[in-house]
Amino acid sequence: MATCVLCRRVPRLRYLPGLRKDFIQAQHVLVKRVDETDDQEGKKEVLQHHEACLQAGYRLYYNPSSYHSVWNSAWNSATSRSQTDNDEDECLSMLAPFFWQQSNRYSVNCSRHLSSSKNTLLDLAFDKSSKPAMPSASLYNSKHIPPDVKVDTRAFLKCRPEYACMTLDLNKRPHPIEWEEAVVLLQKVTVLKGSMKPSNVSQFLVELSRLHPDRMPLVRSDQRFIMLLRYSVEHLHLFTLLQLLEVLQAFMWIGIPSAHTVLGLYEAELSRRADQMSLHQLLFAADLWRCFGRKVPQFLRHLYDSVRPYLGQMEVCELVQLLYIMGEGRQCPKDMIRPVEQLLMLHLHQLHPEEVGTVCLGLFKSQTSISEAAATRIVDMAHYFVEEMSDFAMVNVLKFMRFSYLYHRLWLEAMAQEVPRRAHGMGVQGLMHVALTCSALHHHSDKILMAIAERVPSLAPHCRSKDSCKLLWAFGTLRFLPTQSPSFYSSLTEALRQRKAEFQRYPEHLLTGLLGMAFVSHFPEELIALALSPEFVNIALKSTQLELKKDLFTLERAVVLELPQWTGPQLSRELREEVTEMLWKFAQSDVCQKAEVQEAESALKDLFGGEKFVCKRMILPHTRSIDLEVHLDSTGQPVPVNPSDTAMLSPENSSSKSPSHQGWDGTDIGVAITDELFAQLTSTKNTKEPLTPSATVKPPSLHRVQPDEGVSLFDTGLVLTSDIRDALIRPSRPASAPQKSDGTVKLAIQVSSRNHYCYHSQQLLGLHEMKRRQLKLAGYRVVELSHQEWFPMLRKSRTEKLAYLHCKIYNSLS
Repeated sequence: MATCVLCRRVPRLRYLPGLRKDFIQAQHVLVKRVDETDDQEGKKEVLQHHEACLQAGYRLYYNPSSYHSVWNSAWNSATSRSQTDNDEDECLSMLAPFFWQQSNRYSVNCSRHLSSSKNTLLDLAFDKSSKPAMPSASLYNSKHIPPDVKVDTRAFLKCRPEYACMTLDLNKRPHPIEWEEAVVLLQKVTVLKGSMKPSNVSQFLVELSRLHPDRMPLVRSDQRFIMLLRYSVEHLHLFTLLQLLEVLQAFMWIGIPSAHTVLGLYEAELSRRADQMSLHQLLFAADLWRCFGRKVPQFLRHLYDSVRPYLGQMEVCELVQLLYIMGEGRQCPKDMIRPVEQLLMLHLHQLHPEEVGTVCLGLFKSQTSISEAAATRIVDMAHYFVEEMSDFAMVNVLKFMRFSYLYHRLWLEAMAQEVPRRAHGMGVQGLMHVALTCSALHHHSDKILMAIAERVPSLAPHCRSKDSCKLLWAFGTLRFLPTQSPSFYSSLTEALRQRKAEFQRYPEHLLTGLLGMAFVSHFPEELIALALSPEFVNIALKSTQLELKKDLFTLERAVVLELPQWTGPQLSRELREEVTEMLWKFAQSDVCQKAEVQEAESALKDLFGGEKFVCKRMILPHTRSIDLEVHLDSTGQPVPVNPSDTAMLSPENSSSKSPSHQGWDGTDIGVAITDELFAQLTSTKNTKEPLTPSATVKPPSLHRVQPDEGVSLFDTGLVLTSDIRDALIRPSRPASAPQKSDGTVKLAIQVSSRNHYCYHSQQLLGLHEMKRRQLKLAGYRVVELSHQEWFPMLRKSRTEKLAYLHCKIYNSLS
């Protein structure tokens, strides 16, 4: 048998056909013996360090990467993976083994002492006697649920045969060998021992990698294989580039875990030799690391440095593969963005549909901002053959648009046709990204949303908490009401109840989902009680990556307003004061400085007779925006606004102590809207003197204006006639206007912007609709200075602005 194995040695190049030329050239590269000696001494120091660690109780830490997790079963199902959410790392892939999902970090205690102390470095991941340290069972008690829809995330590799020389095809395992042959190879490892050469090591590892996957656990646990790994480390610097990449590929088929220590040594060696590698070798090595699911920032830095000279020579497949690697590495060096963009525009017309999807995904994951013109051209190309794109590629285009904030009308119109046609076969994560893109672009399409809402209930059991909560957020932002699809909200709410344990680890997801439901006035009290419980609040506040105080504050205040019967937990007064102050400081530095807001405040003060009648503040701080508050008495005349009396929900609101409102004497009851004042407001002569009520003012003669003689003050064509004059001077107060007990009507005057509405629509987004709803519950009458009307008024005269505001305010009461 041994003779048979030795005689049937096949050239190792058969596993890397596309790299044959590059590897032959690499074999002739001379390695300086001085460097080898230095590096070998460094390697011995590493081994000695690990030997010392063993004596003290060795621990190997695993930190899941942002790549798709790969384990033994991944080799057989590479093209049938679920549509993973690789762009965000909050949740681990559901395809990963259960113990990978327990914690972002687990430790393995190893007490096994091998005959050779150097083996302590290598056998840790295969130790069957040790058990991983698990978190408490309460953290994750939900059952493992298989993915709902499987897709091929590397389908673009089938577009061109040229990809074969720079990528690993996970569907094509080497021709298998029998177990008996593997046993003979392992026996030879023992026989050769100290006489093992680099060629022997690489040969044995390549041959062992051909064993059937079912037998691989036996190999990984064999002490002779552990010795072979040690020999591979000892000969690491002596491998040719061909042998080095062959061994790394063999590790893939053998199933060495991505966190294994030996892979870190191989990353360091490949990084050291990056400047000796060809473009295809660099891309192939990067693809191997991606298949391992291992983060390799050190190697990627060397790859980008080595790739720069090749940028001008890259063909289509090389560029697409580079963008793919950048996406999986979550980084694109700033100095490479412009050259990559130029090269992409040069080759754009040659891209296949799946390649366009891969390019979009790479740009999205690497957070690479290209010019708007280039982004538009990419989506133009995607729109050209949208019907030929897979669901995965189509969703990738939407992700890229979401990142770029690119509103591409033709593409979104196509989505109104494609999403309903494809939704029944799409996975929940793909549908979630469609909804998120519509939400980010403020694009409300009933066809898209209804198609998703009809599909989601059947997929709810497969939803991660992140999927459910982001769907709820997107639909709530776009104001898709529960009455439009009751099963959508009920199924996702139930899915959240089933996976409550996940929120201990990802509190931001629960808050995201509950806020989305609050936007449409849907409040699942059991989940709200969980989110506002002291235990959950403590978990959320300890989150180091995200600031969740504002979300907790918004949710809690919304519940207090809209659920008057609420007896559940609430936030502490101290936390509310802290968040209110934080939001007010931001508002003062941002929205309060906007010209349209300052002009509205100034004009209202002129209109009503001074700053005491206008209070700029956050009436509802949890809605994260300001209002210009005005009070009118029962006769329609303005009265001073006392912030301390109006802070109904947040008496601790620091905004009520703004210095701009100091020194009010309370003696002036305001400006009476008289014929004299109205004459000043409607005078066609601009004056620079402040408008004040005075009995000595002689108004210009007023006469009834015929329609053809009317003075048009607004872009909307409003004409000031005597009828409007009478309405302005003697406004009627409707019985339905919200009033305080003393008959005072409270107005919340809002300066809106385009970002408050769905794109090209008069439909408010969820947060802003919730604010108006809650202002009414708090006893306010909302007056909107819409961006369509108020922004053009900024270019008008002072008199025209005052007349517009007067009409807007008093007409809102009629």
